[in-house]
Amino acid sequence: MKIAVIGLGYIGLPTAIMFAKHNQKVVGIDLKKDTVRMLNAGKVHIEEPGLQTELTKALLSGNFKAQLNLEKADIFIIAVPTPNKSDAYLSCDLTHVKDAVQKTIPYLEKGNVVILESTIAPRTTEDVVKPMLEEAGFIVGKDIFLVHCPERVLPGKIMHELVHNNRIIGGLTPACVEEGKKVYSVFVQGELIEATAGVAELSKLMENTYRDVNIALANELAKIGDTLGINALEVIQMANKHPRVHLHYPGPGVGGHCLAVDPYFIVAATPENTPLIQQAREINNSMPRFIVEKVKDLMANIDGKKVSIFGITYKGDVDDVRESPAIEIIQLLEKETDFEVSIFDPHVKMPWIEPDFETAVENADLVCVLTDHSEFKTVTIEDFVDMKQQHIFDTKNVIPELEKVTIYNMGNLYEMTKDSTKLIPMAE
Repeated sequence: MKIAVIGLGYIGLPTAIMFAKHNQKVVGIDLKKDTVRMLNAGKVHIEEPGLQTELTKALLSGNFKAQLNLEKADIFIIAVPTPNKSDAYLSCDLTHVKDAVQKTIPYLEKGNVVILESTIAPRTTEDVVKPMLEEAGFIVGKDIFLVHCPERVLPGKIMHELVHNNRIIGGLTPACVEEGKKVYSVFVQGELIEATAGVAELSKLMENTYRDVNIALANELAKIGDTLGINALEVIQMANKHPRVHLHYPGPGVGGHCLAVDPYFIVAATPENTPLIQQAREINNSMPRFIVEKVKDLMANIDGKKVSIFGITYKGDVDDVRESPAIEIIQLLEKETDFEVSIFDPHVKMPWIEPDFETAVENADLVCVLTDHSEFKTVTIEDFVDMKQQHIFDTKNVIPELEKVTIYNMGNLYEMTKDSTKLIPMAE
């Protein structure tokens, strides 16, 4: 098969390279000239374990090339971004998807398969993409096979999970499903789950919404514990000893291209039926502000002047800052306080990020950990000797216990302020 993958980002590139690894001829299409140039020169532009090695092999084998323009293929896989619109319910912006489909149409021939991997709003495949193909003169399910096959991989483990995870094959017709299964059976060892396109779309969105709602519950528990003077992390540990309870853990907010985005696609489709999802989004969106207020409280308590931010990515051991709550926290601190703010992240290279650990913490009164990078899990007391005051606010609960360093986390937030009278008294 010859496969064209449109969009060489965090999902499109690993998918393209995986097909190339399994002896398929793959052409990767991207609008960014620098991305195309880097890939053809043998250099990946995103951080993902194993991806650099496999790109090198794919180029050497001749199975992969990157370019700006489309060409004819047997399979067209669309893996372009679907951000939120700025409307009332932050609905799904299909601009890039529709543009990709429109650019694909001139190259389509009977028997081709068009696969949407982009995360999309419910009924997009049937109500938006199918009419575009029909208007071009194709009969979907007979001339062209249209499938929605959402990605279900964890950044940092993409190359493994592409192969071993189950895969939903959502076709508009049974024939579309069968053609989609043929494509992914090239490398997927997990189950190929047959579904309609609508079920596949909503299933993907609900997988991430489920996690978002449960994280919101944990974040609300952190606020409850702060108010009542009860360690929320200990509460979670105890509750999770129940055989049918699995509480998530709180944090500084929710980021990434899935959890912070996908629930809105469901909300926009049926706002009257989604009060729980909407409330969860509000809770998780409130966390950056909550973290900033706690930082202000602690800095006032210790008369601090400098805060060192550790980690700006939305999750550990990746370079992805999309929708990261750390960005909002930094912006709020810089806008609302006179604190000196230094920023350190070993996975992100930006002019405004301090590349040296020691320089980042020098004369700091507080280190605020916002990402669970592996590097932060092995720090020692010696790493913080140049701090002016040795206080750490660990929102991800990854810093080991350190002698003579005061560590606050999402469980003992109430210990940050001198005024314990703020705790809510029990009702008479």
